[in-house]
Amino acid sequence: MPATTDGAPPQAIGSRSTAYAARSADETPAHGPERGSESEAGSESAVTVPLDEVCAAAVELARGAAAEVAGAEMVGEHEGVEADDEHVVTHYFACRERGYVGWRWAVTVVRAPDSDRVTVNDVVLLPGAGALLPPPWIPWTQRLRAGDVGVGDVAPTAEDDPRLEPAEVSIGDPRLPDDEVSADLLLAELWLGRRRVLSQHGRSEAAQRWYAGEHGPRAAIARAAPYSCGTCGFLVPLSGALGRLFGVCANEVAPDDGKVVSFDHGCGAHSEALVVPSQPHPLRPSPDPSGVAVDVGTTESGAVTDPSSAGAVLHREEEQAPQAQSDAADGDPEPPAGAVLDEGRAHDEERDRGERP
Repeated sequence: MPATTDGAPPQAIGSRSTAYAARSADETPAHGPERGSESEAGSESAVTVPLDEVCAAAVELARGAAAEVAGAEMVGEHEGVEADDEHVVTHYFACRERGYVGWRWAVTVVRAPDSDRVTVNDVVLLPGAGALLPPPWIPWTQRLRAGDVGVGDVAPTAEDDPRLEPAEVSIGDPRLPDDEVSADLLLAELWLGRRRVLSQHGRSEAAQRWYAGEHGPRAAIARAAPYSCGTCGFLVPLSGALGRLFGVCANEVAPDDGKVVSFDHGCGAHSEALVVPSQPHPLRPSPDPSGVAVDVGTTESGAVTDPSSAGAVLHREEEQAPQAQSDAADGDPEPPAGAVLDEGRAHDEERDRGERP
């Protein structure tokens, strides 16, 4: 296995890759390549470690060590051998475990320079070139997504969260009240009593997320809307910098009711999308002798009544009117109004003559 000379002390036997330190001439074996030699440009050059033939031949010893750890049925064919250091090699065997596709059993064997006895130094399971690997580890605080926080859950916020910044207010500011009670009330009214507030980065991040989401101009419902939210009477604009582009929908029949929408978002519940005239209350003839039509939904004093019951009363009166006319036709005819007045005047004159002496 190729390695580089970096001046670091030799690593422990059995490691997967070894950095070789430059050694003095008396430490370098006569039969091995010289290590630590520099090129003409003065840089350190890579060297190749010779494969120890005795260790490389110990295939069955390495297989037995892997089978002792994983079980004989989980150790596959021999896939090769690599030199780690002088008299140190690693044998690779295919892994037959179904959940570890592309992984290999790596068995490192070693022998002493003056001995042919090979011993096992390490047995590990390592991923190969096409191994099935898990995704990179991400802390759980960074894996949270919208909707993950439920009832009783607490979401963490880093102390140095770039979306937030300290909300520092000086009580000694001459523009603020002198007494602490009034100052506290003012700070609470202006929402300045919070420990941290949105930073410019936090506002920009929120604006980009809202604008690119389902409540921005690219939503399908917004593209089909007749008008945009910026001209809707149900829009409640936000305060501050975000209020230049966003507001809250307050139309209960709109799909975005209670949600933040961009001014160029839209839906079919726009206040001016379909304006229809109001339906007036139905008017019916009133039994009042004055002949003035009265709204059946109100009384003469202005009190609201049940229109259905008022209509029923009028209908009953209308039904009784023809009956009264019929009864009058069967009896004596009613004298005209002028005849009644003349008869009363004659009676008064006769009474006056009787009282005179």
